[in-house]
Amino acid sequence: MSSYFHYRNGNDLTVLFIVQMLVTVFICINVLLIITFFKKDCFRTTARYILFALILLADSFLLLMSDVLFMLSYYVITIHVWLCSIITTVILLYNFITPVTLTAMTLERYVAICMPLHHGELCSTRRTMHCVLIIHSISSIPCVVVMFTFFASVFDSFHKKHRLCSVEIFILHTWQSHLRSAICQFYFLIMCIIIVFCYIKIMKVAKAASGEDKKSTHKGLRTVVLHAFQLLLCLIQLWCPFIEAAVFQIDFTLFVNVRYFTYIIFSLAPRCLSHLVYGLRDEAFFHALKNVFSFCIKNINRQTRVVILHRKITI
Repeated sequence: MSSYFHYRNGNDLTVLFIVQMLVTVFICINVLLIITFFKKDCFRTTARYILFALILLADSFLLLMSDVLFMLSYYVITIHVWLCSIITTVILLYNFITPVTLTAMTLERYVAICMPLHHGELCSTRRTMHCVLIIHSISSIPCVVVMFTFFASVFDSFHKKHRLCSVEIFILHTWQSHLRSAICQFYFLIMCIIIVFCYIKIMKVAKAASGEDKKSTHKGLRTVVLHAFQLLLCLIQLWCPFIEAAVFQIDFTLFVNVRYFTYIIFSLAPRCLSHLVYGLRDEAFFHALKNVFSFCIKNINRQTRVVILHRKITI
């Protein structure tokens, strides 16, 4: 996450409860989806499932890390700046991985529908793993820029100070904020161009297709639209710090409320709900997910019966 909460008001206890509840639910759902991915070999060797699993892992890690920093901020616990810089670098990295991976998944659908003869070669397991490395490299650029400009602007003694951990403490000058904004807008522009390009190309194929091919291409179009919606939520979240900065100049109380709202709506919710929808849309993944869920429920029921029986014997 790119912003956290350094201030407390009367509604904070309610917000704290809501955040912890959402994080717990979303982590459980993401873990269930990740377990489903590892259950079948076909998922581990298919490009779109590998990229889907990458998003699940990145977002689960991001949810945990952001929740830790949220708790530190809520209880006003300071940490060393050097430790905060490490945590923030990792969080910024995984903050960009989701939108970049969604763009890669859209390109995979474009290749599958518009270049079906080359799909097996271009989207092989080996090339997909290379793609994962490229995604991490591209996603690391913004956090490298933020941290490099910060390290170049402060003395070594500053790293030993204690601060409330947030990305804002690494933005010391206005030009740094403008640079970060320019990078986010550049990423947004490139991703939008790729999404629109893929949608138009798939639409042309859908119009020319017939029968089963037409059904498949229309499903591909709906998938691209879903990716675009997921991407929009992620990109809105990238803009949130700049929206919050503008609101801060207007009213402080409004700023705190807006920060809580953006964190829950654009940071927490998209990290699970859209992925769950994507998993349920895929027939093969849905059946595997249903089997894993049934197995988990049976285990819980079995353990519950064992505990009840043990208590009866003890009594």
